[in-house]
Amino acid sequence: MKKLRFIVSLVTQDNDYQRLQAAAATDIAGRLGVDLQIIFSDNDGVKQGLDLLDIIQSTASRPDGIVMMPAGTALPHVARAAAVAGIGWAVLGKEADYVAELRSRYRSPVFYIGINNEAIGKIQGQQLAALLPMGGHVLYIQGPAGSTAAEIRTKGMNQTKPKNVDVRMLRGDWTRKSGQKAMSGWLNLPISREVPVSVVAGQNDAMVMGARMAFEEHIHAAGGKSMPDMRFIGCDGGRETGQAWVKSGDLVATIVTPANAGVAVEMMAHAIQAGLQPQERTMVEPVCYPSLNELTAKSR
Repeated sequence: MKKLRFIVSLVTQDNDYQRLQAAAATDIAGRLGVDLQIIFSDNDGVKQGLDLLDIIQSTASRPDGIVMMPAGTALPHVARAAAVAGIGWAVLGKEADYVAELRSRYRSPVFYIGINNEAIGKIQGQQLAALLPMGGHVLYIQGPAGSTAAEIRTKGMNQTKPKNVDVRMLRGDWTRKSGQKAMSGWLNLPISREVPVSVVAGQNDAMVMGARMAFEEHIHAAGGKSMPDMRFIGCDGGRETGQAWVKSGDLVATIVTPANAGVAVEMMAHAIQAGLQPQERTMVEPVCYPSLNELTAKSR
């Protein structure tokens, strides 16, 4: 049987969850005997599209399948080029309305694997309720403007957070550096001295850990020797990142979102080997870490 070759295109190396995705894909590929190449687009959707088109149009090293987490759009023209060339195509995380059409017109596997972002937002709202039973003020670091995942997570959070919890929105780009910059900007505003923030929540672990770093630097620059009673919560929950930070006390909670790149590699390999289309749409469900009951008990 021919050895399969896949490309996994991810957004940035400067993000713990993206590195977790790469590790999960590499692990599954190794177990399945798939030759795998990981490429990163450096948060540039145009670069991602051009890089993948070059790979698709290269007759010398054309892959059997491409797993792509969009840095911008879901790249419909690139997906079509892959399907025409007989290359499997999997989209991670961002809805792609072309999937059904390509599946009906071409034989190569085309499918979508997403994470339930609304559920992520709802869990964060519930975490805020557990941490702030009497209400309070929260800084909430969102993903970049225009990100569907960021918008849906924010919507879910607003659906479950208590009315007596006031949320101030900041923006990041999923990286630790952007979380640090967002928090530094907030701390330089006069209003930051008037609003007693009790919780900083990030739509991923990287941004909230960047925010924590900025807050620690601010405290030390002001002559403080220890962190005040401010709590930080995130999302992604890798064993060596988010979960480890909860255990160390840097975060009080995170949300485990299993890395779906490994799932996609496995589904792609099985589909190609069987000559069948896999399930069109698969959703991965997030899990609160620690559980809401544990978090509520600790907050009493």
